[in-house]
Amino acid sequence: MGILSWIILGLLAGGIAKFLMPGKDPGGCFITILLGIVGAAVGGWIGTQLGFGSVQQFDLRGLGIAILGSLILLLIYRMVAGRK
Repeated sequence: MGILSWIILGLLAGGIAKFLMPGKDPGGCFITILLGIVGAAVGGWIGTQLGFGSVQQFDLRGLGIAILGSLILLLIYRMVAGRK
């Protein structure tokens, strides 16, 4: 998958993760997009390790795995950012 596809998938995953976990987050939209992109990579890695598939194609399974990774990162980010 090309870099542009990762950015688009990360944007979608980050937006959906933000929709599923609403609240005030420091950093705004830019941080959400970055969390989505990194979440897509983390979700793809976890999915591959557990045998659920990977984020190699732009399909619903890949989007679901990317959203799950984004949700995990958003939760961790809120825990770390909330301690300051």
